Amino acid sequence: MPDSIVELKGISKSFYGAQALNDINFNIECGKTCCLVGENGSGKSTMIKIIAGVYKQDKGQLYINGHLMSKMSPIKAMEEGIQIIFQDFSLFPNMTVAENIVFNHQLTTGKRLFNWKASKAMAKETMQRLNIDIDLNEKVENLPVAEKQLVAICRAIMQNAKLIIMDEPTTALTNKEIQSLFKVIDNLKQNGISILFVSHKLDEVFALSDKIYILRNGCLVSEGDVSQYNHDNVVYYMTGKNIVREGYPYTKSENAKLLMQVKGLTKPTFFEDINFHLYSGEILGITGLLGCGRTELAKALFGLFPYDSGTINLDGKEVHIKDTQDALDNKIAYVPEDRLTEGLFLERSISNNIITTIIESLTNKYHKLSKTKIENVVGDSIKKLNIKTTSAELPVRSLSGGNQQRVVIGRWLATKPQILILNCPTVGVDIGSKDEIHKTIKALAKEKIGVIVISDDVPELMNICNRVIIMQKGKFINEYQCKDIDENVIEKDLIEIH
Repeated sequence: MPDSIVELKGISKSFYGAQALNDINFNIECGKTCCLVGENGSGKSTMIKIIAGVYKQDKGQLYINGHLMSKMSPIKAMEEGIQIIFQDFSLFPNMTVAENIVFNHQLTTGKRLFNWKASKAMAKETMQRLNIDIDLNEKVENLPVAEKQLVAICRAIMQNAKLIIMDEPTTALTNKEIQSLFKVIDNLKQNGISILFVSHKLDEVFALSDKIYILRNGCLVSEGDVSQYNHDNVVYYMTGKNIVREGYPYTKSENAKLLMQVKGLTKPTFFEDINFHLYSGEILGITGLLGCGRTELAKALFGLFPYDSGTINLDGKEVHIKDTQDALDNKIAYVPEDRLTEGLFLERSISNNIITTIIESLTNKYHKLSKTKIENVVGDSIKKLNIKTTSAELPVRSLSGGNQQRVVIGRWLATKPQILILNCPTVGVDIGSKDEIHKTIKALAKEKIGVIVISDDVPELMNICNRVIIMQKGKFINEYQCKDIDENVIEKDLIEIH
């Protein structure tokens, strides 16, 4: 039996003259967990697709199970025991758990009739191997995200997986679900199955890895046992620069304006008796486990999820926010958690995405859109937010995740808000983009905008907020000044809540 399930030697790949991978040497040992990290565009996806037989390398050799693969394809990769669990899991929502687990296995056996009894028995045996307990008769569309992921893992095991590649597997999971996934991964390793784990979350990288590989601009810039690394040097290798986490120093001045005062805000079953204030120049963090009511609260403040009782005072006057127009009229802006489905028109241009909230203000005296006004607004947004693009007329889908997020922020900043609510502002973006977005948020606060950040990323909150409120089961339970605590205080609260 070979020591490595996968080995890459001198692999290079380019697309239309752009070098995606350059002379990559890489191997995954049997029964080990390797973590592949790098910023968006570093070459991670290209590397995975070469291993999976989706792309053919321009140069170099690919070895699977010790054999040189001269002709690789996705089917050949699966036959060799390589399985990829993508972020969408590629499951059949209208089929049962058991059917999804055994589907690929049934196809490869060539049987024309589906044996229900045998299929359930095989699915049950596979779940038992991983200590997983999910109703085999439940349709996948009814499962939470974490259980869908486990079904995808079980399906891979049914295919005699020797290597499971997981691409950003914890993006939509709660802390409890992440810990459950880690136990499953450990179980897989004990069964001799290798894991290639791709993630932006460095705490997970350190928790899971036996070995770390770091890509930057298509080159493998560092590799080694996890013991050789810490947070700062991984960030340096990924970005090529030192990123300092310095917090957000804030002292309320005598002329600081009380922008928002919330008293007794309530929406039964979602949040209850919410009380807080927000001054100009502040960055207030709100955190808690998924399901605590934090997103519903954010949407209520923006009129997307009307509250039943309580009051919101802006500039000392009570206002009634029944819909988003009320929020906009009162200079409140909201950047949603899911930029792809809630925040952007992916096929439309960067320019169109930025101006969509203020389009009525960009007309001339003939009530036609003013090209000059549009160019000024869009140009200012691109410059202020450092949106990396060669043209504002390119579709927003052509941008990286970090730049897409800046476009969403630019859209709402165009409304000239006094209060900006950001729901998980850096989810799914790489470390370099995350740092730039953090700098942008701090700069906005220094311009006297009041910022509310909703996030379960505790290091993020400690880096950009001056205050953090902990939320549990729809209620605020603790509030901290960030300068007086460290991350462990908040983490301890969240663990005790759990």
